[in-house]
Amino acid sequence: MRIDLPENVNKLIRTLEENGFEAYAVGGCIRDVLLGRTPQDWDITTSARPQQVKELFAHTIDTGIRHGTVTVMCGRTGYEVTTYRIDGEYEDSRHPKEVTFTPDLLEDLKRRDFTINAMAYNEAQGLVDAFGGIADLEKGVVRCVGVPADRFTEDALRMLRAVRFAAQLGFSIEEKTKEAIRAKAPAIAKVSAERIQAELVKLLISDHPQEIRTAYELSLTAVFLPEFDRMMETPQQNKHHKYTVGEHTIHSLCSVRSDKVLRLAMLLHDVAKPQCITTDQNGQNHFKGHPEQGEQLAGEILRRLKFDNHTLRRVCMLVRYHDDRPPLTEENVRRAASRIGADYFPELFEVKRADTLAQSEYHREEKLSYIEQYEALYNKILREGQCICKKDLAVSGSDLIALGMKTGKEIGMVLDMLFDAVLEHPQWNTKEKLTELAHKLAAPFI
Repeated sequence: MRIDLPENVNKLIRTLEENGFEAYAVGGCIRDVLLGRTPQDWDITTSARPQQVKELFAHTIDTGIRHGTVTVMCGRTGYEVTTYRIDGEYEDSRHPKEVTFTPDLLEDLKRRDFTINAMAYNEAQGLVDAFGGIADLEKGVVRCVGVPADRFTEDALRMLRAVRFAAQLGFSIEEKTKEAIRAKAPAIAKVSAERIQAELVKLLISDHPQEIRTAYELSLTAVFLPEFDRMMETPQQNKHHKYTVGEHTIHSLCSVRSDKVLRLAMLLHDVAKPQCITTDQNGQNHFKGHPEQGEQLAGEILRRLKFDNHTLRRVCMLVRYHDDRPPLTEENVRRAASRIGADYFPELFEVKRADTLAQSEYHREEKLSYIEQYEALYNKILREGQCICKKDLAVSGSDLIALGMKTGKEIGMVLDMLFDAVLEHPQWNTKEKLTELAHKLAAPFI
């Protein structure tokens, strides 16, 4: 089997070979090529020790030299070159206490996580597949190299990585690997929030975000996202729904485009329903106040998982307003845009559609029609340049000062009144009209 390696990768491998060392492209890049995908990175494994690698190349960076990794720069592109190694005992479910360099490629490959990531290739030797990686690619299976429990004891994050690879590749997880995940799931508590966050995002933005269900079934979310477990176990007995809160959430994830903020918003949009549920005398469930409480709970979860403030802010706003339904008039839409923030609106319409598509068929067409009309009114307001942000008022605080107002909170009060007037009468947003109105409003403060 022939693989066309990039020119720089071949050059690095040849340089190592010409100096008496073995070298192969290895891991995910080989998997992706065999699947017809374009690798994001090309990693190289070699029998050369890190210092020997550094001596052979002009520009190197010690990115992980303690564990045998040197980054070799070819122009502006870096390639990780790692010495064949055997990992010692793992004490923290992530890092080996020590590593031992080895001249044996197979010893290096057998320490890797999954068979589909344990293949190596160079032009001289061809494909090295000692653990059935090609067969598992053909079967669409994620399977551990060797004994699954050993691989997960070495690095507990591999359990979530198994689910993430299943989501990205559309694969299933092999049964013995699944059993080991279920047994070892509590150990993922030892993994840092940052590493869990990275895997969760990759899972969510994949083509198969429904694999979050697998993380639940294997008891992983019980550790790092217990709120999702409560969602999976919370019924929705009413005419608007046909799934539990969790299953509704999964269906909504699959109904929105692949975007980090949107997928996180769908994951968390109903996160507070379990704590808001009430049941009426007819056995119907209600969830009053869940968007407001959901905003708070989503923020707590995103902070716990160490998300950046920009992502946190956008997701929480979408959670807060996903169920907001103003009457369909231009004024109401202008007021909604000013209250929520106009820059959230394109995403908000996507969230609303995905939420609706994951509900029952009860009045679905009417609900979708409402969203379409809502969006049409919003776009009309934008096309006509109507003022929906206070900063777009035709007058400013400086103009009010020029009228004789003193600086202070009174200026803000007058600007608020002018903005409210413009939301009701968008045609009034001219300097002449607002100056005239400001004269009247500001009189008590001059």
